[in-house]
Amino acid sequence: MAKTAAFGVVHVGTAFGVSYALTGSVAVAGAVTLVEPLVNMVVHYFFDKTWERHFGHAPAGGPVAPQP
Repeated sequence: MAKTAAFGVVHVGTAFGVSYALTGSVAVAGAVTLVEPLVNMVVHYFFDKTWERHFGHAPAGGPVAPQP
């Protein structure tokens, strides 16, 4: 869990740094840093749903679904 938390801090720092470098605005960089993870969670949810629909979902320890 510590590694995950540390990566989260690195991700937020990277997002802020890149946003600030591109815009020169602390306010915009802060907004991007807060909004990006929220948007990413929503995109990831729909990505998973689409992936399962197209490629199937193998149960833990079960066979892998055939690939098209």
